[in-house]
Amino acid sequence: MSDLPALDPARIFPTYVGSNDLSPFHPCYANDQTVLRLAAGRFFAHHNGDDPVAGYWALRRYAALYDVPERPVEIAGPDAVPFLERILARRIADMAKNRGRYALACTHQGGVFMDGILFRLAEDRFWFVHPDGDLDTWLLAHNDGFDVTINDPKSRVLQLQGPNSFQIMQAASAGGITEDLKYFHSGFFDLGGQQVYVSRTGWTGELGYEIYTLGDQTDCPRLWDLLMAQGAPLGMVFSSMQSMNTRRIEAGILDSGSDFDSSMTPFEAGLERFIDLDKEGFIGRDALKAATHGTRLYGLRCVCTTPSGGDVILDDATVVGKVTTGAQSPYLECGIGYVRFDRPGNWLGRHLTLRSARYGDANCDIVELPFYDTDKHLPRGLPLNDDTA
Repeated sequence: MSDLPALDPARIFPTYVGSNDLSPFHPCYANDQTVLRLAAGRFFAHHNGDDPVAGYWALRRYAALYDVPERPVEIAGPDAVPFLERILARRIADMAKNRGRYALACTHQGGVFMDGILFRLAEDRFWFVHPDGDLDTWLLAHNDGFDVTINDPKSRVLQLQGPNSFQIMQAASAGGITEDLKYFHSGFFDLGGQQVYVSRTGWTGELGYEIYTLGDQTDCPRLWDLLMAQGAPLGMVFSSMQSMNTRRIEAGILDSGSDFDSSMTPFEAGLERFIDLDKEGFIGRDALKAATHGTRLYGLRCVCTTPSGGDVILDDATVVGKVTTGAQSPYLECGIGYVRFDRPGNWLGRHLTLRSARYGDANCDIVELPFYDTDKHLPRGLPLNDDTA
C-alpha cells in the first residue's frame, strides 16, 4: 500500500462541482501517475499509470478490481414500496429480498432522469445504486405523504469483474459465496471477518461482483489487501476505469448523462424493456403513454479509426447525429462507440460518415447493441457464443 500522494489540481478533471470525497481505497493504489475524475461526488482513478489494453485483457481472461464512484442511496420505512413505485418506472412490489433490478426514474415530461440498480435488503429497506446526479434532492422533492427515510449509507463500491471473479470471491468469503448467488442476486457476506453487501452485478458485461462497504464499519485497506491476496495468484489486477469503459461499450451498457439524458425518453435510448407502462402512477407515465416510440441510440463500428465523444455523424453532407463515447476494441479489432441521432429513423445497418476533428472523415456502420454476447452469457458465467459477425 502506497503513501497517499498530494493531489495536483492539474490531474483532476472537474466534471462535478461541489465535492471532494476521496475514496478510502485511494491510498491502496495511488501513485505519482494517478489521474482522478469525479462522478456522484466521488473521486475515482481515471488513469493510474496502467496500460488500459493490458487491463482489458486481464478483465477478459482473469479478473480486474475497480474502485468505482457509484453511490447507493437508502430508502427505508413502511411506505418504501409505494414510494419507489411512484419514483421508478419499473415494478417494485414483486421484488424478492436480496435481489437487484435495473430501473429508471423519469421526469414528469417522460425524459430519463436517472438509472441504476435497486436492491431489496429487507421488506421495507432498499438501496438504489446510481452512477451520478442529484438523486437525493429528487427523492426528497417527491416524498411528501410517504412514511420513508432517505439516507446516505456511506457505502463505497468495488467491482471485481472477470471469469476468475467467482473463485476469488469464494476464497475471500471462506466459501460463503457459492454458485447459488446468481446474476442480480445479492446479500450480506463475511469477507475476512468483515460484513459487506455483495451483488452479482457489474459494469463490464463479464461475470463479476460488486462489493459495498458499510461506512465506518468497514476497514477498507484490510478489505483491499484480502481481495488482492486472493486475486493476484489468479491473475487479478487493479485497473483504472479506461479498461472498464472499453468493455462496457462492447457490452452495450449505457452511461447516464453522456449516452442519454433527460432530453431523451426511454424509447429513444433503447430502454423500453425497462418501462412497465401498465403500472399506474409512476412519474412520467402519462407523458410516456403519449410519446412516440423510436430509437435514437445505436452502436457505431469503424474499421479505420476510433470514434470519440463529440464526433459527428453525417448522412451524405448532413449532420444527423453525434458520438457519445468511443474506444478501440481489442477483441473486435476495430473502433466502436455509440451514436445519438437527432431523431429516430431507420438507422440500423446504414453506412454513414464519421467526422472527427482529430482524424477527419471515415466510413462507419450503424449496428445494434451490444456488439456481442447479446444473450448475456458471460455475466451469467456461461460460454460466449460467437455472435460477433
